[in-house]
Amino acid sequence: MSRTLVVAFGPADVAPATGVAASLGHPYDVLLLTGDAPAPGAGRLITTNLAEVPPSDAAATGIHSLADSYTSFVSASSMASKDVMARLAGLLDAAMVTDIVAIEGPGRFVRPVVAGAALATVETLGHPVVLTFRPASFGPADGPSPAAEPMSLPFEGTTTRVGRSGGTGGRPDLTQAKVVVSGGRPLGDAATFEKLIGGLADKLGGAVGATRAAVDNGIAPNELQVGQTGKVVAPDLYIAAGISGSTQHMAGIKDSKVIVAINKDPEAPIFEAADLGLVADLFDAVPELTDKV
Repeated sequence: MSRTLVVAFGPADVAPATGVAASLGHPYDVLLLTGDAPAPGAGRLITTNLAEVPPSDAAATGIHSLADSYTSFVSASSMASKDVMARLAGLLDAAMVTDIVAIEGPGRFVRPVVAGAALATVETLGHPVVLTFRPASFGPADGPSPAAEPMSLPFEGTTTRVGRSGGTGGRPDLTQAKVVVSGGRPLGDAATFEKLIGGLADKLGGAVGATRAAVDNGIAPNELQVGQTGKVVAPDLYIAAGISGSTQHMAGIKDSKVIVAINKDPEAPIFEAADLGLVADLFDAVPELTDKV
C-alpha cells in the first residue's frame, strides 16, 4: 500500500507539506524533527523533539530508519532538505524530483527548469520516490491533526558540526517571510549591508536576503542568499535594492507577489520583472524610505 512520509525540518514546513502529501492521493504521516506543529490530515505525527537538525548524514540515517513503511518522501525545498533528502534518496536507491510546483497525476510532477524560465513535467516510474517542493505552490491539507508521538531515532553519522554562523536573530525565516528586503554587491561591506538592508527589513518586520554576488564578496552570510543556488522566496512584498536582476537571482524571487526594485541604472534587468521601480541611488533611497516607514 502506498503511503507518504512528510519530513518536516521545523514547524513552518508542516502545513504546505501536508498539502503536497494529500495531493499524492494516499495516506501520509508527518515526521517533525524540531518544534511542535499540528499535522492536518496526517495518520501519525512523529516528533523527535531535537534542538536542531543533525548534520545531513546523521539526519538521513535517522529518517531512513522509518523508510520501510513508506513509498514516497516529501519535504519543503530548503538548504537543509537539498542536502538531507538527497542523501536519503541515495540510501533508498530512490528517484528524486526537486522543487516541484504542481502534481499532475501519479508519478507526474511539474518543476521549474532553465532557472525558472520554463516548467517541465517529470514522470517517475516505481517507488520509492523522494520529493522536495516549493512551499509557495501548495497550501495545507484539511483534517484533524493526530496527537504527537515522541520517538527517538538513530541519528548517527560521521560528520561533526564545528560551528554555526547566522544573521541577526529575531527576524522571520527568509523562506516564510511576508516581506523580504534584499541587497546586492553595491552595498560594499557587511556593516553597510546590515545598516541599510537590515534597517529597512526591521522597520517592515521582514527578512533580509542577498544576491549571490553579495555573499561571494563577504557582504552577507551564505544563509541569506536568494536565487537558483540559494533560497527560493515567495513573500507578499520583495524589495530589491542595488540588485541588477541576474537570471540566477530572479529564479529565486519569481513567486513574489509584488517586486519593488531600487537601482540607479534604468537599464537594469530587474525593472523588467518589477511591479514598482525606483531609479535612484540606494544609498539615498533606502535611508529615506526607512525613515518614512
